[in-house]
Formats: sequence, structure tokens, C-alpha cells
Amino acid sequence: MAEKRLISGGSPYEPKLGYSRAVVQGDWCFVAGTTGVDPATKIFPVSVLEQARNALATIANVLAEAGFAMTDVVRANYIITNSAYMEEIIPALSETFGTIRPAATMIIADLVNPEMKVEIEVTAFKG
Repeated sequence: MAEKRLISGGSPYEPKLGYSRAVVQGDWCFVAGTTGVDPATKIFPVSVLEQARNALATIANVLAEAGFAMTDVVRANYIITNSAYMEEIIPALSETFGTIRPAATMIIADLVNPEMKVEIEVTAFKG
């Protein structure tokens, strides 16, 4: 049986809420929902497009740390807080997943912080 490896993003919420930024199990990598905070300033950009790009960059970095790449993504879940944001984040999604085309779901829901406009979760497989 493949060993389970937990990858931390360094968030103080990981131990408090009992989650990991990513979990690697064999050929699978499960990346937790990732919001669009600016990694340098820790501030959420006003633009939902910039939030989506930040979230995807964080996901790419976590996947690389886990030994995976964005091209390994087979499933993506997008959570947006306003249906109008779908059109606004299309450039970030098509730049990242245009040729990869993972199975995907988009959900409209509130997020835990009103500054958060998008959260992205992915599953990667390299079998």
C-alpha cells in the first residue's frame, strides 16, 4: 500500500481545522480548496481574475512540491461567490486548463471570508 504524504502550505488554519494543503497517496494528489490571496502580501486582490490566477499559481506550486504538474490534474472544482464571476475568471481557467481539460464543476456559494471570491480544488493523477 502506498504511503500517505501530507503537504502543508504553512497556514495556521491547517492544524486548527485539521486539513492539509495537499495529500499524496500513490499516484494521486488531492489539493485542498485554495483561495486567491496574494502570496507575498497576504491580501486578497479586488479582482476575481487575479484571485483565480493566485489560487492556480499556489496550486501549481503545491503540485510541484508533491511531484505532480498541472498537466496531471484530472478533476477541478471551482467555487465562486457570484455567478457573474464565471465570465471574469475564464481567462485564468483557459490559460491553465485549456488543453488539459479536467472534469470540472462550478458552484456558487458563500466563502468563509467576504474578501474571498473564488476557491479552487483539484485532484491530480499520474498513473
